[in-house]
Amino acid sequence: MAFLPYSECIVLCATIFLFFTLSSSMSQAELDAHYYDKTCPQAENIISDTVLSASKFDPKVPARILRMFFHDCFIRGCDASILLDSTPKNLAEKDGPPNLSVHSFYVIDEAKTKLEKACPHTVSCADIIAIAARDVVAQSGGPYWNVLKGRKDGRVSKASETVNLPAPTLNVNELIKSFAKRGLGVKDMVTLSGGHTLGFSHCSSFQARVHNFSLLHAIDPSLNTEFALDLIRNCPKLNTNPNAGHFLDATSSVFDNDYYRQLLVGKGLFSSDQSLVGDQRTRWIVEAFAKDQGFFFREFVASMLKLGNVGVSQNGEVRLNCKVVN
Repeated sequence: MAFLPYSECIVLCATIFLFFTLSSSMSQAELDAHYYDKTCPQAENIISDTVLSASKFDPKVPARILRMFFHDCFIRGCDASILLDSTPKNLAEKDGPPNLSVHSFYVIDEAKTKLEKACPHTVSCADIIAIAARDVVAQSGGPYWNVLKGRKDGRVSKASETVNLPAPTLNVNELIKSFAKRGLGVKDMVTLSGGHTLGFSHCSSFQARVHNFSLLHAIDPSLNTEFALDLIRNCPKLNTNPNAGHFLDATSSVFDNDYYRQLLVGKGLFSSDQSLVGDQRTRWIVEAFAKDQGFFFREFVASMLKLGNVGVSQNGEVRLNCKVVN
């Protein structure tokens, strides 16, 4: 391999560095809180009204929309690939095992239908998910923030890629690696885990913690004893109720810092959640958020903005129907 003379390398390397710096800046500049101010100024109101109406009809909607945003951004970036339907030749993300419990896609579809009437072929499905995720947090008592917009919708969705979603059984090391692949740090990981302050989980995601946990322990020793007995009552070993499960924290319809307070007393529903207390890299963050809800809210906004930038590309499209590519 031939090497350039030092002086030529300085010029060329500086040029390459400048190119990539400008490219990166241009890519980031594509997302803008005021992206639709001129082309569809009513976009956020339409989405917010749709989300609020759906949440009043079905209290499960907020947790489902927030989870949808997480699951979309973690696979191929925030490109609404989770909304695409499977075809005879391709099994899409929404039909991958981890996403079979992700529901309320109809809320995004309804918002898209209204937006197509108000501002045809303007607002991407990816932006609708991002805005809706902000709205469900704010409408549930959490913080409000200005969503950066301008995402394009992806054309590829593969169920096989959903194996890369963080599982509820991961330990701290595995969680850190998973989030790092998306450019998210340890604090982001602990902060975004706080999204578990909303919602409900079926027994399949945690029952291994209370039934024959290991050769030494029938029940996961990190669990609060009273809480473990409650889980056993809700999810007996021979459970036949597919709807059985448990709420993720004590105030599951309110976006607050109760999730972190529950972790500190051994009441984390998933082993991945409870593991955050057992590692010094993450415990201090849990303790800080449990003590100061305002601090958690500020960090959550910052981490959601970072998550919303994952994999953002201008190589997609604005779908006319969120379920299919144009």
